[in-house]
Amino acid sequence: MNIYLIQVIGNFVNFLVVTVLSLFGVLNSVDTEIKNSDVTKNSYVENQTINYETIYQYNSKIPSNISKVLVKGEDGIVYVNNYDKTQIVLKEVINEVIEVGTGNQGYFYGRLTGYGPDCPGCSPVGNVSCRTREGNNHSLINNGTTYVDQEFGEVRILAAATSAFPCGTIIAVDNGILAPFYAVVLDTGYDMRNAWSNGNVWFDLAFSSQASVTNVSNSQALFSVQRWGW
Repeated sequence: MNIYLIQVIGNFVNFLVVTVLSLFGVLNSVDTEIKNSDVTKNSYVENQTINYETIYQYNSKIPSNISKVLVKGEDGIVYVNNYDKTQIVLKEVINEVIEVGTGNQGYFYGRLTGYGPDCPGCSPVGNVSCRTREGNNHSLINNGTTYVDQEFGEVRILAAATSAFPCGTIIAVDNGILAPFYAVVLDTGYDMRNAWSNGNVWFDLAFSSQASVTNVSNSQALFSVQRWGW
């Protein structure tokens, strides 16, 4: 018989056997395993992690008890071909930047009161005594009793002894009455200056008018300097 014909008949018989066994559930599964017989092959490509560095910036405007992260560090990833040493940057490394204060610490307990632009001796148009960071006049009547600081956002306005607390000083205020808040020194007054010359601390919180001043008076309020001046 023709050999080719025999092979065809054999394959057909095998097919029938497998089909019949499958129909009756004899062949439940077939496991397939692929093995790499070429053990001499190497992988030349790998990803490498580039650790970020920490950079410290020192600022004398910030009290020495304060430091803050300006830029959060992130590790980078580089695709490296070890065969020809080529590299592709998949993710740029971002170095961490930490600002460290070197200025005088500024914890003070003192008196907090409130005032309006129509107070005796105040400017008739409500102008505070300090210029803003932008070099502008600020009117409590026309511009309001808050200031938008580029670092701390919207903050209340304080009058203080500016010889001790320069214009632009940011202070965290906790008087035990209001919720703790940030304020900026943009004004001054005789009582504040006189208190400081006598060894006492006195801040005056700006309101829209004398009549709108709420009960904020506390002789043992806590004032924590966050930034000295502009």
